[in-house]
Amino acid sequence: MKLTHRANMAFGAQDGAFYGDYMFRFNADGSCRVFDARPLDDPGAEIADLPLLAQFRTDPADPVVPHFNAVVFGTEYYAPDDTFPLLYANLYNNYAKAEDRLEGTCCVYRLQQTEDSFRTTLVQVIRIGFVHEPLWKSAGDKPDVRPYGNFVIDTEKNLLHVFTMRDAEHVTRYFTFRLPRLAEGECSPRFGVPTVTLREEDILGWFDTDYHLFIQGACCHGGRIYSSEGFNADIHPSLRVIDPAAGVQLCHVDLTDLGYDCEAEWIDFRHGICYYSDAKGRIYEADFPLV
Repeated sequence: MKLTHRANMAFGAQDGAFYGDYMFRFNADGSCRVFDARPLDDPGAEIADLPLLAQFRTDPADPVVPHFNAVVFGTEYYAPDDTFPLLYANLYNNYAKAEDRLEGTCCVYRLQQTEDSFRTTLVQVIRIGFVHEPLWKSAGDKPDVRPYGNFVIDTEKNLLHVFTMRDAEHVTRYFTFRLPRLAEGECSPRFGVPTVTLREEDILGWFDTDYHLFIQGACCHGGRIYSSEGFNADIHPSLRVIDPAAGVQLCHVDLTDLGYDCEAEWIDFRHGICYYSDAKGRIYEADFPLV
C-alpha cells in the first residue's frame, strides 16, 4: 500500500466527510470544524495546511450527541432548496455508562450554511431494534466492549450498512438494510423527531469478517466500505476495505508495518481518491492494493 502525506489540519478529531469543497471534521462533544478541501486537488503541491473556514456545534438542545466516528452524507435533501443532503452520524459509545447505552443508534441531521458558519438540526433517529438479541450481541457471559454500531451509506444503491464488534466470537458483524427515507418513522417523545427502528426482518443480508479494533472512521465508496481503526503501536492503527455485496474483507493494512503508529481517525473520498487522517491532523492519500 502507498501512503502520501498530502496536507495537515490544525486539529485532530473524530470522523468527518467531504462535501463540495468543504471538509467537515466532527468531535465527540458535537463540535465541528470546517476546512477548505481544495488544496488537496493539486497532486504536485507541497504539503499544505488546510484553511479553517468555520466552527460550529450541534444544537445544545438536542436530546443526544453522537460520538461522530462514522459520519457520512446521504442522498436525500430535507428541503428542495437545501445545499447539503442529510448528514448521518453514529452515537457509538457516548452513552456507554448510561442506563440505556443507546447501542445501534444513528442521528440524521439537516445541515445548513449560515452567513458566517453552519448549523445542524436533528430531523430523524435510526435505531437497531435487536441489539439485545443473539444476532447482534455476542454469546457468553463476557459482555461486548463495543456493541454500539457504526453506520455507513452506499449512496449509489441507497443502502445502509451497520457493523458491530462481537468480542466472544472475535468477529465484526455487518448488516445491510434499505436506507430509511426521511418521511419514515414515528415521532419519539424521547428524541423529539421521527424514529425508525430497524428489526431483524428488515435485514437484507449479514456476514462476519475479521475482528476490528477501535473503529475511528468509516465511509462507503464504489459499493465498498472503508474504515480506519486503532490507537498506537500496541493497538495497531489499520485501514480496511470490506465488500458487503460479496460478504468478504478485501484488504487489511496494518499501518505499523508501514512505519505509522499514530491513531487513524478519519477516512473519506474526494474526487475518487481515498484520504485518511491520523490523530495529529496529518492527511494521507491512501492507494489501496485492490484489484
